[in-house]
Amino acid sequence: MSAESEMRQRLEAAFRPTELVIVNDSHRHAGHSGDDGSGESHFSLRIRAEALAPLSRVARHRAVHQALGDLTTRIHALAIDAG
Repeated sequence: MSAESEMRQRLEAAFRPTELVIVNDSHRHAGHSGDDGSGESHFSLRIRAEALAPLSRVARHRAVHQALGDLTTRIHALAIDAG
């Protein structure tokens, strides 16, 4: 399963988001630090979910990282826009 698919599956299960957009930005970082050649090293995501709304920005990011679990060790960079 691709990292993007796995991210989507885990985030949907954890938060039942009203909006979830995951973008694979790896092609923009080819040859840069953290590019492992897999094409799945850099991502950005936008997530909106009721469960995240009352949390502070830091708490939202922590919740997203917790939901992604060990997947965060397989990717180099993740930009999060959560609300």
